Amino acid sequence: MGQEESHIEEVDLAQIQELCIIFMKECPSGALHLHEFKKIFGVPSSSEEESMYIETIFRSFDTNQDNALDFMEYVAALHLVLRGNLEDRLKWSFKIYDKDRNGKLDRHEVKKIIQIMYKIKLQSGEIQMTPNEVCDRIFELVDLNHDGQISLTEFMEGAQRDEWVMNMLKLDVNATGWVIQNCGRTP
Repeated sequence: MGQEESHIEEVDLAQIQELCIIFMKECPSGALHLHEFKKIFGVPSSSEEESMYIETIFRSFDTNQDNALDFMEYVAALHLVLRGNLEDRLKWSFKIYDKDRNGKLDRHEVKKIIQIMYKIKLQSGEIQMTPNEVCDRIFELVDLNHDGQISLTEFMEGAQRDEWVMNMLKLDVNATGWVIQNCGRTP
């Protein structure tokens, strides 16, 4: 399970090169800010949930926390989102959930991301459970030592052990599709 499910469409190097050209055109200064990131990913300003999701993604790629992505951060982000293997994508998902960066996920952190994902997936009818029910089920299936926190190891093992958990934890609301769809669009 997993590796073949991690991509909706295979992205070729030509598409990545095109996105890099878009970066250079949109950001001649070499710094990509949040509003430009949203524009490149085609996130409509009217979608609060998608906006919150893309902001969370942006912050996860801003490794030096300067509120901008330099070219190397952008390329690393593209590679992970478009071509990253399952293990790397899960580690990235864990990082997004782990807001306080303590290496453990508590219920509040998990529920916050689930609420964002819930609103996005609810629009497409993909989910029938409430965010609280999703959070409770994740902890029931993943928090094996029942300490009220999920470690990276528990996160990785839980996701790979259970397909439902995998779908909830990997934070895939078609970021690949957003990139492919907007790859050739002139902003």
